[in-house]
Amino acid sequence: MPVTEKNILTRLYIVAGLLFLFAMAVLVKLVSIQVVEGEKYRKLAMDRTEKMFTIAPKRGNLYSDDGSLLATSVSRYTIRFDAETVGKKDFEENVKPLSDALAKLFGKTTSHYQQLLRKAKANKNRYALVARNLDYSDYIAVKQFPLFNKGPYKGGLIIEQKIVREHPLGKIAERSVGYERVDENGYYTRVGLEGAFGEYLRGIEGKRLKQKIAKGQWKPIGWDNIVEPQDGYDVVSTIDINIQDIAHHALLGQLEKYNAEHGCVIVMETETGEVKAISNLGRTTDGKYYERLNYAIGESHEPGSTFKLMSMVVALEDKVIDTNTVIDTEKGTYKVYNRTVRDSKHGGYGKITAAKAFEVSSNTAFAKIINNNYKENPEKFVNRLMNMNLHRELGLPVKGEGTPVIRYPGDKGWSGVSLAWMSHGYEVSLTPLQTLTFYNAIANDGEMLKPRLIKEVKEWDKTILKFEKEVINPSICSKETAHKVQQLLKNVVEKKHGTGHGLYSPNFSMAGKTGTTQKNYVSKDPEVMKYISTFAGYFPADDPKYSCIVVIHEPDKSVGYYGADVSGPVFKSVAQKIYASSPLVDEVDVHNAETKNLDEEFQRYFAASNKKYNEVPNVEGMSGMDAVSILENLGMEVEVKGNGKVKKQSIAKGTDLKKVNKIVLELS
Repeated sequence: MPVTEKNILTRLYIVAGLLFLFAMAVLVKLVSIQVVEGEKYRKLAMDRTEKMFTIAPKRGNLYSDDGSLLATSVSRYTIRFDAETVGKKDFEENVKPLSDALAKLFGKTTSHYQQLLRKAKANKNRYALVARNLDYSDYIAVKQFPLFNKGPYKGGLIIEQKIVREHPLGKIAERSVGYERVDENGYYTRVGLEGAFGEYLRGIEGKRLKQKIAKGQWKPIGWDNIVEPQDGYDVVSTIDINIQDIAHHALLGQLEKYNAEHGCVIVMETETGEVKAISNLGRTTDGKYYERLNYAIGESHEPGSTFKLMSMVVALEDKVIDTNTVIDTEKGTYKVYNRTVRDSKHGGYGKITAAKAFEVSSNTAFAKIINNNYKENPEKFVNRLMNMNLHRELGLPVKGEGTPVIRYPGDKGWSGVSLAWMSHGYEVSLTPLQTLTFYNAIANDGEMLKPRLIKEVKEWDKTILKFEKEVINPSICSKETAHKVQQLLKNVVEKKHGTGHGLYSPNFSMAGKTGTTQKNYVSKDPEVMKYISTFAGYFPADDPKYSCIVVIHEPDKSVGYYGADVSGPVFKSVAQKIYASSPLVDEVDVHNAETKNLDEEFQRYFAASNKKYNEVPNVEGMSGMDAVSILENLGMEVEVKGNGKVKKQSIAKGTDLKKVNKIVLELS
């Protein structure tokens, strides 16, 4: 069929119509993209080129009770170079002086930095690393260097800041100080004081805009943040760094001597409940000790003979006995159904008073006292324990408090032998801090206080929140009962038959109770059986200022395992050193206090702290804390590098003090 002019026109109209429809569709889509979906695509484009990053605020400082730093946040800076933003003329004029300045500051050669910068320029590198992990003073210095002083656009200077947490005490109290961490999903892990008081310490995050450059890297835009971060508040804890240092080293020495598995020490101020020291040390596979877990707060275990104080208080309050009631320990064994309670002394103690039974720590006597007087009404015994708050957690702000176990008749695990075994600290479970809280209450004439780890929250010199003494139970027992058991605790140390008499000193007084708990006692294999050695008490014995508990798990049985031998010396060392550093009672003459049983390190400290110096003393070998105390008391400024004991001092011993302003100590 021949193609006519009409047919051609028809086809042209069809093509034109289709093109018009296509153009309209494109126009509609453009309008849709611009108007309807414009925000979505603008955001997508922005996300691919610019992005808002979170800036962590500076976390508040954590202080000891005297204002010494336990944890602080410091800024660390990374310096990078954007070679693309720098003009060729500026680069050539400044590359040599910039390299000279960098070499002088960081101890590398000028050629090293020239090569680095020229390579970045040749490769059009917009994110070349120059230096990382700088402190504030180095960061300020770098900003003033040639070329970099022109800023981020003309000088190519890129500055990245991060906040890191540092602990001036190093490994001492590391677990108690703790940390707060958040993962990529926003879940927090909170440990110790840092975790407990994170709501005050952490501050409010800021915002910083960054631009995406080559290789998926992000470069900050401009000098300033979009939203400035708000620093966290400072928290003042109750920890006394001197007492903390004393407790740490006393515990460490004893763990090493007995090759024990782990242990803890807590020192509490009697009148206020303030925790002045809390040390937790566990053994590694290579035999070293470090702050692994918070045993003092988190580990609930059978307390053994330290629980006899609780049993004695119950029996005295219910008046089923008095301290002069006579109990027949027979031949050192007492059978209840199919279980036999045994005394540590073979053959027993014969007929003794309840007071002496406590002082010699007779298991059979206490099993008889509690079982015979409460077997018809065991609820009465348990109710009295519960009235003294022994079944409740302390409600500490620190996470991970261990759960106490005080079984009630009818509970799973309760049996006809439960009373006899509970009487001397089995079939019950307490953490060291829960046990100490009870002993502290006895020292306080019956007033039970909640252990306190924080004094106040501050912003600079302004107090935001202050924490006061908190009473758990105003009277766990009558003052009459409290005074009776106070004398018994004193007798444990002072009387020759007392289990703690080996700790007695005529120069200062202590009161307390030993405890030696068998672990895995259901096993008949003596190799499997392990021990927990404990000493809990307070000092001075009259008008107590501090209460203290020492718990050491699984000491080497071939060296020793009794509480008086393993944990008792740590208690005595802590008490003795606190006496020596700040006398607690007027009648104590610390200059005449016995030192023959003190460790060699403290003997040097004790001698140095009581000597008038005109010359720089030798502090090598001392703990850093002791050395700083001595030197600062002599008027010197002390700079400390590292942690542990002093291995080197910058000023030689014997140097005239008048010629010395500052001394640097290197610690191992």
